[in-house]
Amino acid sequence: MSGDRERPSALGATGRALDDRFGGAAFLRKAIRKAFPDHWSFLLGEIAMYSFAIILLTGVFLTLFFRPSMHEVVYNGSYRPLRGVRMSEAYASTLNISFEVRGGLLVRQLHHWATIIFMAAIVVHLLRNFFTGAFRRPRELNWLIGVTLFLLVMLNGLFGYSLPDDLLSGTGIRILEGVIASIPLVGSYLLMFLFDGEFPGEMIVPRLYVVHILLIPGILLALIPLHAVVLTWRQTHTQFPGKGGSNRTVRGYPFFPVFAAKTTAFFLWVFGVTALLATFFQINPIWLFGPYDPGAISSGSQPDWYMGWLEGALRMMPAWEITAWGRTLPMSVLVPALGVPGLLFTGLAAYPFLERWVTGDQGVHHLLDRPRDVPARTGVGAGGVVFYGVLWAAGGNDVIADRFSIPLFWTTWFFRGAVVLGPVLAYVIAYRVCLGLQRRALALAAHGLETGVIRRSPSGGYSEVERPLDGERLAPIADDRPPAALAIAEDVRPGRLRRTLNRHFRRDLRVPPSRDSLH
Repeated sequence: MSGDRERPSALGATGRALDDRFGGAAFLRKAIRKAFPDHWSFLLGEIAMYSFAIILLTGVFLTLFFRPSMHEVVYNGSYRPLRGVRMSEAYASTLNISFEVRGGLLVRQLHHWATIIFMAAIVVHLLRNFFTGAFRRPRELNWLIGVTLFLLVMLNGLFGYSLPDDLLSGTGIRILEGVIASIPLVGSYLLMFLFDGEFPGEMIVPRLYVVHILLIPGILLALIPLHAVVLTWRQTHTQFPGKGGSNRTVRGYPFFPVFAAKTTAFFLWVFGVTALLATFFQINPIWLFGPYDPGAISSGSQPDWYMGWLEGALRMMPAWEITAWGRTLPMSVLVPALGVPGLLFTGLAAYPFLERWVTGDQGVHHLLDRPRDVPARTGVGAGGVVFYGVLWAAGGNDVIADRFSIPLFWTTWFFRGAVVLGPVLAYVIAYRVCLGLQRRALALAAHGLETGVIRRSPSGGYSEVERPLDGERLAPIADDRPPAALAIAEDVRPGRLRRTLNRHFRRDLRVPPSRDSLH
């Protein structure tokens, strides 16, 4: 009994000592009580975080058996079709992981599928933040970190599937070599530095291996907790408009025990789905591609989906060149490989600040916008999605031409036109859809929901019985919220462009119905 009485005091003393040195008690108390809104879209970021955890765990397993060397060996493993073939140690060790290490193929596929899901979750999470205005003050830093994560994960995925040194990944490295060589003035020097000589050399796989397992994962391990935990806990959680929602209150459940239980179950779901994909759906069967051979070519080769848009940009770009002062600039490589990614990521990073410049909005926003309530932003986002989607589809123009018996020339020119006209058309359509949804919401607020019940009046007329909206559904339509844009003061000289953009942005913003018009 005496030992039992002393144990709590000993634990308490240990806890106080740790709190004195690290000061975590106050943070833990606040974290446990922090409210999290109960909306499915807030789980998109968690899918990315849990996929990253799976990538780390499976990556540690793979590093125990993978040999990042381009030294040539003769394969004598269990895969008979490649016995006696000369190949790099990197490719041979990947074959050994797939066919000889117990569970190796499953872990390889877990690692690859988790990367695919990770990238998809990042993209969808980024789109959710964009369309709802979650990037506004005070979350500009979180948005910039998210864009950086998007870029880093994309690069690390490229480096990761280049490591096995098979024919498909070697073709990707060859494209990378061509892009670097096209950079004016410094391209040849960068090429020699990266490959330690002429392509392909013997150092590219070891160097990509170091970047893939140490440099970029280390940066991700620093940025992801900052993005997902520290800034999220430090700031008020965003929420969608609803009954009782405001910029100062958060409706939701506390982190412990409700959200902790839900997020744990969600991690198990993410792991389970990834395991099912890895078990039943084959991905990246490198034994079918064979070792990389600079003289071998193949048709229908496609990178992972998140690199498809760069492939499409390269395929649809005309063979333009600029020759001046004895130098040739291959615009057919520079524009799609450097200009298009630069436009995409610079536009993403700069958009919060561009929108603030256009709208003049310096307020703090914890309450999200419904996409229909800000048609201009939704139109811009729809145009960006179509731009990305057209580039992605163009990465498979040869497959499309083959499957549908269409001339490759036709598909190429179709995508060239679609990448210019598609975003404009998407903006117009999305803008009009937003206006239609706004009018429908106002009609619902004024008249209620149609019930399908027809009532006859004493005078012989017929009318449908309508049910008024409940408070939860009426609040997003009728409540007062901070506006998404402000009229620029007359005494400010913003310039004609800014004033025109500001007027267009504010023109069809959501207007709450008057109380007299409500049912």
